[in-house]
Amino acid sequence: MRTKTQNFGFGDQAAGLRKLLARGNAQVITVLGARDGLGATSIVTNLAAVFAHSGKDVLVLDENLSHDNVANTLALRPRFDLLHAARGDKSWQDVLLQGMAGPGVLPVARAMQSLPKMSEAERERLLESLLGAAVGRDVVLVDAARDGNSVCASLSGDEPLLLVLNATASGITDSYALLKKMAMHNGRQAFDIVVNRVGSEREALAVFDNMEKVARHHLQVSLSYLGYIPVDEKLKRATQLCRPVVEAFPSAASSMAMREIAQGLLRAPSVSEHVQDRLSSVMQRLMRMSQPRANNGMRAHAGGMAALT
Repeated sequence: MRTKTQNFGFGDQAAGLRKLLARGNAQVITVLGARDGLGATSIVTNLAAVFAHSGKDVLVLDENLSHDNVANTLALRPRFDLLHAARGDKSWQDVLLQGMAGPGVLPVARAMQSLPKMSEAERERLLESLLGAAVGRDVVLVDAARDGNSVCASLSGDEPLLLVLNATASGITDSYALLKKMAMHNGRQAFDIVVNRVGSEREALAVFDNMEKVARHHLQVSLSYLGYIPVDEKLKRATQLCRPVVEAFPSAASSMAMREIAQGLLRAPSVSEHVQDRLSSVMQRLMRMSQPRANNGMRAHAGGMAALT
């Protein structure tokens, strides 16, 4: 059962957040692509399915406004965004999309874009809605906005950030530009890398090794290889069916690759286990950034959900 949120004033939000989040131990994972078409949303939908099938309670924060976002990819047809909850027009339960025995999907793109212009009361409702949807979950997956200004992606410090690297020349160039932006402007120092749409692991490792050397030398950031997704017609077919490939074609090569990546993410050590869980850290940073004094700094991130990565 979902844990009900409580009403608390802006001054004691931090204490209330810590108290609520202490009840759960969600792992927050942000998946980011430098632009549309690199496969980030496909990886999010499949990771969510793998985690859900393993018995975990999964929430997906869908930060993309494009038609090829998580909700539309799964044919869930969203009617509302979390912005409706922030304005008090709907509850987060009205916004949440929940398929049968599948992960919950929360459309948040418009809410994150509107964050700098929100009133104090709207920010408070936004935070309470995020808490209400996330508390009690085992995994929170973020499909981050593609413009590099994701609120959810730029505020998290130590939570896993999975960058989807496409092996094409333009994909590599765009991905390096995104790495540079997040390293220089957001202070991000560590990234997990998945190489998408390659013919073999040898090809994937060659792409990764080149990127890792350049990023380490010029940006002083650490890249970790988490796996690759092979070129697979079954993955394309599953997308046409509006289903994760791990459900539609569980024995396909891409399905096995998705499961291996999911296992790698779950094996990652907790970076804040001695203080508080990752979700608590993310939410508290979002809370600080949403306060009026931070509005000027937030304008640089208003294009997306950078706060959770």
